[in-house]
Amino acid sequence: MSSLDRLTIKGFKSIKELTDLKLNNLNILVGGNGAGKTNLVSFFRMLRAMFDGNLDDFVRDSGGIGDLLYNGRKATSEMNFEAYFGVRGYRFKLKPTVNDQCALINEARYYDRGSNGWWELGNSKNNKSLLVKEATGNEKDSGLSKPVYEAISSWQIYHFHDSSDSAAMRHSEIVQDSGALRTNASNIAPYLYKLKKHFKSEYEEILDAVRMVMPFFDDFLLEVDDFGPKKSVNLSWTQKGSDYPMQPYHFSDGSIRFICLATALLQPNPPSTIIIDEPELGLHPAAISVLAELIQDAAKRTQVIIATQSPSLIDNFTVEDIIVVNREDGASTFQRLDRNKLDKWLEDYSVGELWTKNVISGGPVYE
Repeated sequence: MSSLDRLTIKGFKSIKELTDLKLNNLNILVGGNGAGKTNLVSFFRMLRAMFDGNLDDFVRDSGGIGDLLYNGRKATSEMNFEAYFGVRGYRFKLKPTVNDQCALINEARYYDRGSNGWWELGNSKNNKSLLVKEATGNEKDSGLSKPVYEAISSWQIYHFHDSSDSAAMRHSEIVQDSGALRTNASNIAPYLYKLKKHFKSEYEEILDAVRMVMPFFDDFLLEVDDFGPKKSVNLSWTQKGSDYPMQPYHFSDGSIRFICLATALLQPNPPSTIIIDEPELGLHPAAISVLAELIQDAAKRTQVIIATQSPSLIDNFTVEDIIVVNREDGASTFQRLDRNKLDKWLEDYSVGELWTKNVISGGPVYE
């Protein structure tokens, strides 16, 4: 599957105009609160929802189209999007409607071989993507749309913030729910159960990562409960030197979040793009260093996009990995760092220190 190479977004949330943002295999978005990092992550959620046939639900759950348009209906008449995956591309527009929903219009696909160029697909009548329809149908041009469809449909946007007592990751789930790690890790136990049975190498790598952060941790038990109406499994575990079965609620918030992060980043057959918003939340500084190694390792196998505001995390990456997100005149800007402009500073300071000192601008902007 192809990764996302270039991206253009116009009129979406705080993003007034983002033109031709180049994305590598490893992309670390860094910026202050409200700069727009999460809004870029929200774009990935929206496009994934659209390809799953749930665009209307996404718009409704976001508060209506007015809340998605840059500065509302009066300032923005439509949203424009354009994405490139190697020699292929995809573009579309979302136009507000009177019922606070939107209309999916002007879909087109691109192919950079021969004389194909852009091919207009038209306007959707029911907000179901025409590119998805072409890619999943029996039409003769389905092969031209399928690589883009497969790439976007594979995206996983992980959000492990809710690790409360009621969070799904701390409770049992049916053992059959193991196809892919869910975005909130609600099926972390059956997914690890599958890895333990069929992907032993990756499972052992996850165990090694967890033990680096929690030296007392031994292994997951992952025993299937046959007594209920459906077979289920939860995240029970053992400590070193004891066979007493510990339960998911014995994990601290940071510990269970790290388990989910390690599983997402070390999973076999990863999605074309992994997106994680603020993975550093609740983690000890030593765990953040291990997390950075996992991110770098994952980026060798797939595309990774991380949104963070942690100097400790960005200290582990090179200047070229980092995209700084700021606000200028109320609009989000995205700028990949240039090593040539920072070489002198980097002789004495780390990347995280330069951001803390505001040499790399990424703090609060008072407008």
